[in-house]
Amino acid sequence: MLVGLVVLWPGGAPAHERTGVGFDRQTQQATVTKVLRVSCASVNASGDTPTGDTSTAEGSSAQQQASGTCKKATIRVDTGDDKGRTFTEIVQPDQSRQLEQGEKVVVAYEPSAPKDLQYSVADVNRRVPMALLAIIFAVAVVVVGRLRGVMALIALAISFMVLNFFVLPAILQGSNPLIVAVVGSSAIMLIALYLCHGLSARTSVAVLGTLISLLLIGILGSLFIDWAFLTGNTDDNTGLIHGLYPSIDMSGLLLAGIIIGSLGVLDDVTVTQTSAVWELHEANPSMGWRALYRAGIRIGRDHIASVVNTLVLAYAGAALPLLLLFSIAQSSVGTVANSELVAEEIVRTLVGSIGLVASVPVTTALAALVVAADRPSSGAAPMTARSASPAASTASAGATSAGAVPAGSAAPARGGRGRRRKH
Repeated sequence: MLVGLVVLWPGGAPAHERTGVGFDRQTQQATVTKVLRVSCASVNASGDTPTGDTSTAEGSSAQQQASGTCKKATIRVDTGDDKGRTFTEIVQPDQSRQLEQGEKVVVAYEPSAPKDLQYSVADVNRRVPMALLAIIFAVAVVVVGRLRGVMALIALAISFMVLNFFVLPAILQGSNPLIVAVVGSSAIMLIALYLCHGLSARTSVAVLGTLISLLLIGILGSLFIDWAFLTGNTDDNTGLIHGLYPSIDMSGLLLAGIIIGSLGVLDDVTVTQTSAVWELHEANPSMGWRALYRAGIRIGRDHIASVVNTLVLAYAGAALPLLLLFSIAQSSVGTVANSELVAEEIVRTLVGSIGLVASVPVTTALAALVVAADRPSSGAAPMTARSASPAASTASAGATSAGAVPAGSAAPARGGRGRRRKH
């Protein structure tokens, strides 16, 4: 992992000329200072009055604009070289984004356009609610998790740094997305797991289980992405990326996304399974690795059922607008599944789920083998030097000399954690 980080370290994302399309635009912060209600016809927002069929969405919208009331918003630029400059924008009545006075917005800037058209509202400024939600999340994690919660937040921050300063720039530089994803995921996993759960055999078993599962996901993902001829270039955003950086392997980028997306759930499964096996060993130290594996896999079956359902619902929720479009078009299940947009999500879901399912027996077997090796030897004394205090020794000797304990017998000795090991 360290060698991969050194060899593939990009040193920053490569520069390019802005296209002014989609996210590749110059933006500034701005404020809506005044909103006036005006007739759409007076500001020529509606164009020609429709004379054809008004039952369609386009015809109905045009008719509504022709007789409706629009908003004329005055917007002040708050950042950049043009700070303080104002411009106006017409908001039509059927637009989903309706501007209000005092609202904070993000405006796009196009320097090559005529001066009156250089600025336009691109989005709403959501920094305040998003920051507040992040603070509530951090407080909840710290209050419930305490020190572990603090370490989890630190690990989360480091994960974002690895993604922002290594994974994304390295892919933009033209490095193989699969190799970058494997190296970046390994770094995130090692930092997050050891930082949150400590440097121990238990954590190392979870790391090994996660690595093996990621390897399986990478192999299956590569095989089925090639077999299904998935290009990874299915929407405007991926098309823009491919246009700006033609050297990027888009199918490799799809595979990298599958690996990184599966990592978060894999960590949860492997850590939980390892902890379950360790706790079973603590409850009964005499259990062999086969008994530990059987007990651990019974716990894992419940985990598999819930995790697989979670993954499918997560991907279905993300693709819900797309699924609605297919439902409106009354397409058959086969037609929907054969579409590359949906096929990508199916491959992503199934490959990730197979890796998660495989991680349960693999991690459980590794944990059982490791923890079963730490069994007390048959010749060990029942009382350790740590648990036998001088006062206890004196009391025991006095009780023996007084005849309270028969010769040849020993009083039950308890370890430091209040249990006795069986030999």
